[in-house]
Amino acid sequence: MAKGIMFQGTSSDVGKSILTAAFCRILKQDGFKVVPFKSQNMALNSFITKEGLEMGRAQVFQAEAAGLEPDVRMNPILLKPTTHKKSQVIINGKVYEDMNASNYFEFKPKLKSMISDIYYDLTKDFDIALIEGAGSPAEINLKKDDIVNMGMAKISDSDVILIGDIDRGGVFASIYGTIKLLEADEQKRIKGVIINKFRGDIKILEPGIKMLEDLIDIPVLGVIPFMDVNIEDEDGLSSRFKNLKNKNAPIKIEVVYLPHISNFTDFNVFETQEDVDIRYIRRGEDITNPDLLLLPGSKNTIEDLIYLRESGLEKQILDYYNRGGKIFGICGGYQILGSKIYDPLGVECGIKEIDGLNLLDVETNFEGQKVTTQVKAKINNGVGILKGLKDVDVYGYEIHMGRTKYQKDLKSLDTIYEKLNKESEIIDGAISPCNRVYGTYIHGIFDNINFTRGMLNNIRKEKGLKSIESGIKTFGEFKEREYDKMASIVRNNVDIKKLYQIIGLENPNKKNN
Repeated sequence: MAKGIMFQGTSSDVGKSILTAAFCRILKQDGFKVVPFKSQNMALNSFITKEGLEMGRAQVFQAEAAGLEPDVRMNPILLKPTTHKKSQVIINGKVYEDMNASNYFEFKPKLKSMISDIYYDLTKDFDIALIEGAGSPAEINLKKDDIVNMGMAKISDSDVILIGDIDRGGVFASIYGTIKLLEADEQKRIKGVIINKFRGDIKILEPGIKMLEDLIDIPVLGVIPFMDVNIEDEDGLSSRFKNLKNKNAPIKIEVVYLPHISNFTDFNVFETQEDVDIRYIRRGEDITNPDLLLLPGSKNTIEDLIYLRESGLEKQILDYYNRGGKIFGICGGYQILGSKIYDPLGVECGIKEIDGLNLLDVETNFEGQKVTTQVKAKINNGVGILKGLKDVDVYGYEIHMGRTKYQKDLKSLDTIYEKLNKESEIIDGAISPCNRVYGTYIHGIFDNINFTRGMLNNIRKEKGLKSIESGIKTFGEFKEREYDKMASIVRNNVDIKKLYQIIGLENPNKKNN
């Protein structure tokens, strides 16, 4: 039976997901078999396993850090918000139904035994289970029938490490207040505290740490500096959207930020390319004259299309196109670029029909069954920024309710030759007759370095610049380096021996590989 240790936070975005991944890598480096787990995740960033099951991306990069294939049991419940009050509930990788908050709150008790069974089944072959909480355990209005914070700690009988974010301010108050709002038996589970995202001189912080330890009678295991690592983000709180980018790079890429943006991790790879500056455009900001404009995936395609229209961003996109701009849409972004979207079953917001941007002559029809599959494909047409890329292999995954059909003899972007339950080759994506608008359903298509570097080099040639090689051979190789870098920073700033004592394991030096 795996020994469990749980990482909870004083609030969302304190770094629970990242630090859980860091400890996955550290414990793996020390020779232990480790597995991540999060009973319930709320995020629009999701991933499709090789079995065609949907799970949160946080547990995917944690699995990668642990050297494991992502397994839907690592995240048995995924909530994907559809409105401010309703979410699509995904259980064991499959859509269950849409629920509003009150209905889900009443439904939660039925999930406890399932979560317990899945947790013990998943972890039985591992030494250590690293469990991530959600939000804060001190959300006292939600504590009844909790299944993701202290409720999960009780299910797994795990001790807890509490994480606080000093970058947002008030870290001592948030740590103290979180602990004091818990029940006595819950407070006893907290065996250590980590202060995350510190900038400055640690000596100035040390008196505060001593006073905090005296108040809570729990040791501070470490203070993690603000880490400059390129690791995937879980949701829309991502600091990536603050546009602190490579401003002097010759290639400019802009991403239209949508209210229901999903799988924005599709664009993380561009941050690994030294000649690319990528920024996100929100309401009230201007699309400039980028070399490429990206339309991301969306959980609510129709509502986000309406948002583009009402915010004035649709006009900006069309003006950019009319100036000769190049646009690439993925999944919901691909659908938005089409001429029509139909939703006869009311899958999204109740609007049955809406005009798209009409930059690709395709129509999308929303159906009741979600497509969830990993895919391998081959580029069909090497035109425009895809010049010279015909027959290049790409891979990724699909998550969508819509089915998109050509209305005229458009060029397809690729042919999918391998997917779950494939019966025949499937044409995916479209390229406009002017070779400047592209769409695909393949999330992760840009993770294919040969494809992406070829596309970027075509842009360079148009700008009169020489082609260059990528500094990384594969995106996977880059992520491995980042996991090691992150683990090294955390190892050097946390009392790892004390962590092992809390877990109840021998000195790691005896098993270090």
